[in-house]
Amino acid sequence: MAAPERKRTAGLYARKLFNNVYNYTLLGGVALASLATGDWWLLAVGAGLEVLYMLYAPDSEFVRGKVNGMLDAEDAAAAQAHLENMLQRMASEDRQRCRQLLLKQNEIARLANDNPSFSRDMLQVEITKLGRLVASFVDLAATVGRYTLYLDKEDIGEVERQRRDYEREVEKGKGPAVDLAKKNLDIVMRRLERLREINEFVQRARHQMELIENSFALLADQIVSMQSPAAMSGQLDDLLDGVEAIRETAQEADKFLATGVSA
Repeated sequence: MAAPERKRTAGLYARKLFNNVYNYTLLGGVALASLATGDWWLLAVGAGLEVLYMLYAPDSEFVRGKVNGMLDAEDAAAAQAHLENMLQRMASEDRQRCRQLLLKQNEIARLANDNPSFSRDMLQVEITKLGRLVASFVDLAATVGRYTLYLDKEDIGEVERQRRDYEREVEKGKGPAVDLAKKNLDIVMRRLERLREINEFVQRARHQMELIENSFALLADQIVSMQSPAAMSGQLDDLLDGVEAIRETAQEADKFLATGVSA
């Protein structure tokens, strides 16, 4: 899965404002000054100012604007670490595809920045979409690899053989053995259905990944002559919608892999 985004609440801003070297330095300086001079009122004043600072600063738009740069850098570092972790767990072929798409993303961003017809604000929106698509591509590649390994370990032919055997037992007649055969047949049928769904997901995801790769290549060809970032907005939105639809399909497959048999 993609790295989760932090919700920037007042509590998060408060933690960042308190837990930083500048605040620690000021608090330590006041404490040392109070100890050195014996003027304990300095400590009381410093503590009071710290309380006021922590009470009002986290809600200040000005302060939040200053802190956002630090949070952006931390989020970017966390996302990069998550990306590298996923890449290292992939097969070499999938890892190479992801790195090639990252290079294509950088190429598109560079060409877009060099296009004098693009406004900076509109361009930033589309560049953000490119980043989301690359993250989704990596996510899909990791998921497809995991599901493919699972399918490779499953002997679908053996499961089909079990289905036929249980169907024959059910057809023979009644009794405790037939009742058990019915229960086993129900489980085997559900397994086959889920395995088919996983296989269909893998096929869809692979086609979506190819569509992203081909669309990025096309954008790189088109970007030089585009008159506005809006010209590529529709293409990126369609790709994001397609990825989201596939991600929703993967949820049931994840449940199956976690439990072995899905109800």
